[in-house]
Amino acid sequence: MQTVGAYLRERRTARGVSLEELARTTRVGQGYLEALEADAFDQLPAPVFTKGFIRAYCFALGEPADEALSRYRDLTGSAPAEPALTLTIRPKARGRGPVLVSLVLLLGLGLGLFFLTLGLQGRFKGPPAAQRAMPAAVKSPPAPERAPAEGEPSRARLVARATEPTWVRVQMDDGSVVQELLPAGATREWVSNRRFVLTVGNAGGLALELNGQPIPPLGARGAVIQNLVIPAETEAARP
Repeated sequence: MQTVGAYLRERRTARGVSLEELARTTRVGQGYLEALEADAFDQLPAPVFTKGFIRAYCFALGEPADEALSRYRDLTGSAPAEPALTLTIRPKARGRGPVLVSLVLLLGLGLGLFFLTLGLQGRFKGPPAAQRAMPAAVKSPPAPERAPAEGEPSRARLVARATEPTWVRVQMDDGSVVQELLPAGATREWVSNRRFVLTVGNAGGLALELNGQPIPPLGARGAVIQNLVIPAETEAARP
């Protein structure tokens, strides 16, 4: 069976895409892409980032990433990725029943994040202070305070600042999607009519602001957050 590097190189050459073009599309350094195709994993960063490179590589070619990730795990002996956490907040009807359901979901989320953090502490390299347990829940960011003028569409502005290398995927209301590996110190800004759907590969390495207001930390260093709606749908629906 082909190694993951040979598998990816074959897919790329079959589509006639050069490494230079792929580096521009994925925002991953060409040196990292060359090391990935050569199976030179000692020249690549921690596994959580290498898997992000593989996903970005496959996405840019229009290929599913499952096969490449499986070959990577077979070659390196790494365990399958932990199940991603979905933190989308849905509207709930009033009454005691929804409140009780919310409390149960909050407790389950807190326990899931706690055990995910314990697993990541043994795998992610970094100073012990950065491996503290993440908070029990991610608070919903505040909705825009300024009401739009009559006839003016609502607009939301999301600013991201990477304190560590962090893979992000952002989807706007018009269906457009942006994903890239942000290097430490990078700043990005996106605009959407009402909301954003955000996936983050390293929650502790990203600071967010919505319409100039800081959003509470998403989670611990190395934590994976998937399909987080910003702002919450209940707040985005307010006039």
